[in-house]
Amino acid sequence: MKGIFWNCNGFKDPKKYRFVTDLTKELDLNFIALSETVKSEFSDSFLKNLCAGRDFIWHCKEPRGRSGGILMGIDLSVFDIGAIDEGDFYVKFLLRNKSDGFKWTLVCVYGPAQENLKEQFLAELVNMASRVTEPLLIGGDFNLLRKSSEKNKNNFNPRWPFLFNAVIDGLNLRELELTGRQFTWANSRANPTYERLDRILMSTEWELHFPKSTVVAHSRDISDHTPLMLNTGEAQPNVGQPNFKFELGWLMREGFREKVSQIWSQEYGGSSALERWQNKIRRVRQFLRGWAKNTSGSNKKEKKEILQKLDILDRKAESNELSSQEIDKELSPE
Repeated sequence: MKGIFWNCNGFKDPKKYRFVTDLTKELDLNFIALSETVKSEFSDSFLKNLCAGRDFIWHCKEPRGRSGGILMGIDLSVFDIGAIDEGDFYVKFLLRNKSDGFKWTLVCVYGPAQENLKEQFLAELVNMASRVTEPLLIGGDFNLLRKSSEKNKNNFNPRWPFLFNAVIDGLNLRELELTGRQFTWANSRANPTYERLDRILMSTEWELHFPKSTVVAHSRDISDHTPLMLNTGEAQPNVGQPNFKFELGWLMREGFREKVSQIWSQEYGGSSALERWQNKIRRVRQFLRGWAKNTSGSNKKEKKEILQKLDILDRKAESNELSSQEIDKELSPE
């Protein structure tokens, strides 16, 4: 099982939409949990494309004014849905794994940044989690630190971390160890503040059922928060070859039209005009599958190299302030 928790810091930017869609395709995500969407509703076509055309069920929690909002999607080919619930700061799904019948509760939270609402958030977290009888997994942006090392600057207030840790201990939850980076959030100032605000908590029963679980922080390139990728370490089912889909962007590729025209002009056997036409279509489709795979692989490699450079810079900046010369040197072509 694989899933993502991500504070997307507003979900109106097409780049963020494409990021989630691509991640769903590449990693075969079984659930998507987005917070701070700042959107009240999503069209059916939007959600269908977001999960790469797979059979997902969605629940949207409206934002509070200009902040907040949660969108959760669950893969119905992997899970049966028992119940869906929401509070002021969370969305909750009761799930049953189709593979083994295991029942558990998945929760996405968005903790308030406002000081005057943090106590209300923690109280709701306790009330919600203490009533859950199934194994429990809670992830998202808690907007709370647990210790001073989760911030790169010295202005650390221990009040909320003390209460937050007391809540975690009282609910008998444990945090999944994060790999990939030390912090999950940064502001956009010249001398940025880095903090670890996003995390995944699990009950003992959930951990016993998924003992190989890991959580990896991906690069922070289109939001101020890093996406958290959960992987329980199980083998993913083979869904077979995807249906052929023509991309309009291919028409802009150099040499694309000429190559298709060349293939189409070739002679193909057939006892009738319709059969010859079908053979031409089949040959063009075969070509496009291979062409798209090679082109996509080249583009993905280039994109991956750029993101790796940005990620290296981001990690360095977590511990040392970078000069403009260092940034230019790291990003310059080799």
